[in-house]
Amino acid sequence: MARRIWFVLSVLVAALMVAAACTPVPEAPAQPAASAAPQTVTLTWAFWGSPEEAASHKMVADAFMKAHPTIKIETWNEPWSDYFTKIQALWASNDPKAVPDIAFLWPTPKYAAEGVLENLDPYIQKSGYNLDDYWGGLLESARYKGSVYGLPRDIEVNVLYYNKDLFDKAGVKYPDETWTWDDLLAAAQKLTVKDASGKVTQYALAMEGGKYSKWVNQNGGAILDDYVNPSKCLLATPNSIAAVQFFADMMNKGYAMRDADLSQAGGDQAVFQSGQAAMIIQNTSRVSSFNAAKINYDVAVVPIPKGGKRWNPAGGAAWVMSAKSDNKDAAWTFLSWLQSKDGGQRLYTERGEIFPALKSVAESPVFMTNQPPANKKGIVDEAAASGVGGFGYFPEWGELDSSIISPAMQKIWAGEADPAQALPELCKRVDQFLKDKGYPKK
Repeated sequence: MARRIWFVLSVLVAALMVAAACTPVPEAPAQPAASAAPQTVTLTWAFWGSPEEAASHKMVADAFMKAHPTIKIETWNEPWSDYFTKIQALWASNDPKAVPDIAFLWPTPKYAAEGVLENLDPYIQKSGYNLDDYWGGLLESARYKGSVYGLPRDIEVNVLYYNKDLFDKAGVKYPDETWTWDDLLAAAQKLTVKDASGKVTQYALAMEGGKYSKWVNQNGGAILDDYVNPSKCLLATPNSIAAVQFFADMMNKGYAMRDADLSQAGGDQAVFQSGQAAMIIQNTSRVSSFNAAKINYDVAVVPIPKGGKRWNPAGGAAWVMSAKSDNKDAAWTFLSWLQSKDGGQRLYTERGEIFPALKSVAESPVFMTNQPPANKKGIVDEAAASGVGGFGYFPEWGELDSSIISPAMQKIWAGEADPAQALPELCKRVDQFLKDKGYPKK
């Protein structure tokens, strides 16, 4: 019996060994292939400016690359005097590798008409980028035929800077939002200082002649009937003439520096810092310099005429994308970051270099509490009054202004022409220019 049991067990063991030998051994799981490293895209970023400005842009580029490690930013920087000639030469080369992907540019409509800029509408629509955060009228300076071709970095908010020490010395109350042109003239009489020979040693006001549109629009006048598709000049209307006459009279009486004298003296920044002028009217680009010089100053809204309105020109150089860029999606990522409240807009504002194009940044602690001047509300109030009217938003505006309008206005600022006579003649020439260029366009 035992032998029989042993035989059965032997057969079972043998059968199990055969089965085990026939059972396939499972393979070890395959190891996943190493993932390829993300491909880096290189963008060229063009801008004008001094070495100090270039260093600021480099700081902004570094911040972007830290947040976007797959996009490398290479900068291309030239002085203002050479920038536009050289960048046009790059576009003319027809080499996608040579053109800047993103550039700082002005005026946008001129270059959009030449076909070198990318229409940003599709990128704005696809990404849901918010255009409603821009100050009123500002984006018009970067549109062409209704489409957006650039995003303005800042807005030219012209405010009244005043030297508190000089005001105190003359016994003049500081300006505020209630000041009219009459108040400005009354203060100017006290703030203007002359020597024994009658030569002015301290002017009440220094303001570039090119900012005359501030007075014109405050007084209900205008330069053109339409700033995108003009048909005629409006500088010869009574309100426009009166505004130009107001500014010219300030120069003729010695209250304000003549435009040519201001230029020869080094500009409004130089004469304000040296005490040659008690007030200047300028945008916020002067804030950082005046703070560094520790001038005892503040700002206020610019006085308006009785019955007039507060008005500020809506315009600013814009970031644009080259039509020939071969990295347009990455370029939009960078451009839209530059114009975001947590990106470039915040960084430039923190450094005191711009009054931001985005209302949300201007109204945030980044701008409101960052540094002097004390009256930040005055700057915001001027920005809120921004609108079209300071210049033309059409490609030929630069030619019209430089060849006809500015030369005629310079004669007025020099005291060589009377506004009541010069402006009607100027408008005749402007109207003929517009007609020759085919305006108004159908």
